[in-house]
Amino acid sequence: MGRLFGTDGARGIANKEITVDLALAIGRAAAMVLTSEDVKHPTFVIGKDTRVSGDMLENALSAGLTSVGANVIILGVVPTPAVAFLVKQFNADAGVMISASHNPFEFNGIKLFNEDGYKLPDEIEEKIEDIVLDRAHTVKLSYDGDIGRTSYSSEAVSLYIEHIKKTIDGDLSGMEIALDCSNGSASKTAEKLFTELGAKVHILSAEPDGVNINADCGSTHMENLMEYVKKNKLKAGLAFDGDADRCLAVDENGNLVDGDFLIAICAKDMKERGVLRGNAVVGTVMTNMGFNKFCDENGLRFEATKVGDRYVLEEMNLSGYNIGGEQSGHIIFSDFATTGDGQLTAVQLLDIMKRTGKSLSELASIMKRYPQVLLNVKISNEMKPKFYTDRHIKEEIKRINKYLDSRGRILVRVSGTEPLVRVMLEGENYEEISHLAEEAASVVKDRLG
Repeated sequence: MGRLFGTDGARGIANKEITVDLALAIGRAAAMVLTSEDVKHPTFVIGKDTRVSGDMLENALSAGLTSVGANVIILGVVPTPAVAFLVKQFNADAGVMISASHNPFEFNGIKLFNEDGYKLPDEIEEKIEDIVLDRAHTVKLSYDGDIGRTSYSSEAVSLYIEHIKKTIDGDLSGMEIALDCSNGSASKTAEKLFTELGAKVHILSAEPDGVNINADCGSTHMENLMEYVKKNKLKAGLAFDGDADRCLAVDENGNLVDGDFLIAICAKDMKERGVLRGNAVVGTVMTNMGFNKFCDENGLRFEATKVGDRYVLEEMNLSGYNIGGEQSGHIIFSDFATTGDGQLTAVQLLDIMKRTGKSLSELASIMKRYPQVLLNVKISNEMKPKFYTDRHIKEEIKRINKYLDSRGRILVRVSGTEPLVRVMLEGENYEEISHLAEEAASVVKDRLG
C-alpha cells in the first residue's frame, strides 16, 4: 500500500485529506506518468459518483490535466466500471473516477485507469506519488495554444448500458425485482438498464442529493432491501454501492446472498456451459471457508489473493481465468469487464435464474457459509505502519490460530481504503469465534487505537 494510493485509489475526507490542491497535483502527475511524451495532447475521461464534493474535485482534476496539455472528456455521474469501459470506447489515454465507493458522503477518492481500462499497478502509482509528494520531477506546464481542452459527453450512460445488455443472449422478461441504487452512480443507470432488458423493477434509494449516498442503503445496509423483497414477494433484490462496482443480492425469502455465493452460482453455471477458463475461480484471503468446500465438491480450483479486486484481477490476467471477486460484492467477469461491476453481476445472476428456472434461494443452496465475525478497530492512518511490526498483535494472532487449529482461522489486516484494522474470525462455532474476535480486537485497540 502506497503513501497516497491504497488498494482502491487515493481516498479520504474531501477538502481535508482529498483536497483541491491534491486533485490538481494528481491530475498533472497522472498526465506525466500515464502518457507518452510523443503525444502532445493526451486524452483523459473523468467520471464521478453523486457526492457533493464531486464537482469540486472534477474541476480540480480537469484543471490539473489541461494545465499540462491534456484534453479532458467529462462523463458526468457514471459507475466506476463505466469509466473503465469508456476509456477504450473513446480511445482515451487514461481514465479517472472520483468516488469513495461504499464510504459515507464526506469521503471522496480518486481512482486511475490506464488506456486499457485497468486499475494501475503499484509501481505506476508509486511514480505518481513521487511526483505529487516528493516533487521527484518538474511539472512542465503548457502555455498558449498548447493548453488542453475540456469537453462533455452526452452518451456515456447510454454506451455503458448498451454494453451491459450485450453480455447476455436473452432478456429478463418475467423477472420482478427490486434495485437499491444506494443514492449513487446506479441511480443514473440501473432503472433504464434493467427495464430495457425486460424486467419489472422496483427502484429504491435512487434520489441522490449529494449527502445521502450509501446512507442506510445500498450494499452496505441491506436491511431495507431484504424487508422490501420479502414483503412484495419479488424474485430477487440487487443492491449496489456508491459507485456501483459492487453487488449483493437478496433472495425471494429476504435472505442475504453475498459475493461468495454470487461467485459460486456464476462459476458453477460457467463450468456447466463450458466457458469457465482454467476450471478455476479467484478470491481473496477473506473468502469464506465454505467457498473452498464448494470448490472441492464441484471440481473447481480456488486461488486466493490479497484483499482488493485489483489483486484478484492481476491473478486472473496472469493465469487466464475469467471470474473472480470478493465477498463484499466486487465481482469481475473478465470476458466483459476490466474491473468489478455491480450491474454486470446482477444481469449475469438474473440471466442464470431465468435460464434455469431456479429461484435464487435454490441456486444459493450450492454453498454453505461458515460463521464469520468481522470487527473493525478505528486507528489513525499514521498508526497503520506500526501494525506490521507490533509484537503483541503478532503473538495474539498466533495464540488464536493455535487454539482454533483446523476448526477455524483468524485474519487481521489493515484496511486499504479506511482508517481501520479489520479483525476477522471464521469457524464452526459462532459463540467461540465471537469471543476470540473481541479478544483480538481489544489487543489491536490497546496497541494502535
